Amino acid sequence: MRLLLGLLLAALPFVAHAFPERPPRILVGFAAGGTSDLVSRLVAEGAAPVLGPVVVEVRSGANGYIAAEATARAAPDGHTLYQCAMGPMTILPQLIDVRLPIDPRRDLVPVANVARASWGLVVGAGAPHRSLQDLLAAARQRPGEVSFASAGTGTGQHLTGERIAAMAGVRMLHVPYRGAAAALPDLIAGRVDFMVTNLGDIAAQVRGGQLRLLAVGDEAAREFFPEAPTLAETIPDLAITGWFGLCGPRGLPEGVVRRWEEAVRTALDQPAVRQRLRENGLTPAFETAADFARTMERDWTAWGEVIRAAGVRAQ
Repeated sequence: MRLLLGLLLAALPFVAHAFPERPPRILVGFAAGGTSDLVSRLVAEGAAPVLGPVVVEVRSGANGYIAAEATARAAPDGHTLYQCAMGPMTILPQLIDVRLPIDPRRDLVPVANVARASWGLVVGAGAPHRSLQDLLAAARQRPGEVSFASAGTGTGQHLTGERIAAMAGVRMLHVPYRGAAAALPDLIAGRVDFMVTNLGDIAAQVRGGQLRLLAVGDEAAREFFPEAPTLAETIPDLAITGWFGLCGPRGLPEGVVRRWEEAVRTALDQPAVRQRLRENGLTPAFETAADFARTMERDWTAWGEVIRAAGVRAQ
């Protein structure tokens, strides 16, 4: 009896050390103040009832891979997660000749999805195109001359333009910029014909009359612009939506993943968190690790087909 009691007492410290043992952190791979940072901070604030204090740490650079690598190298105990977005997880790794410090499919695992980013296709307010049909008609009349802006080669904006061209059977000119914001002056001035990007990048200019919204990427975007047609109304089966979730290092215990799922669900149940997301063109979109894995796999397949068809190489 004494031996059994001793064994139980010896085990107590390990039982008591339930996750989290210290404030967990979310690493952000893009600049402070951007969408990735916003999503992470809303999760951190809203998850406090479940996890206590959560730290958000910005490690920007290398298209999000400084933070991704740091997460992959961290102990798989749930105390370090990565704010994983669609681009770094499903597009960048598939570019031809790309060199990355980690393999996101091997070294990172999905934990939970947080938000969906609706996209929109816009032209300058002075452009002659009044609809997506008009824009595609111009592209058919002038192959390779109708231009679209992006936040850089291999970004979601770039691949979306290529995807639209491929599905519509037209040839268009890609014009890369250093970020979506850098493209806006030329788009507004009409020096580039259109851009497809996160609604958060363009909503103010659309509402201010500087840009004309020709289509939105999915039905969810109609929450923000109810009168806008979807891309699928012109190009059947085409839907464009981004996402912002959480990933962790491979080897996370199932119990830790369940605790993070609970924390994210708790955050997204809070009206203030949901409102802040919507104010920034985002839709709350909780998914468990298993559901998020299926979302990632679906987009991996879809974007891989576009990359191979367009021959998009890493820059």
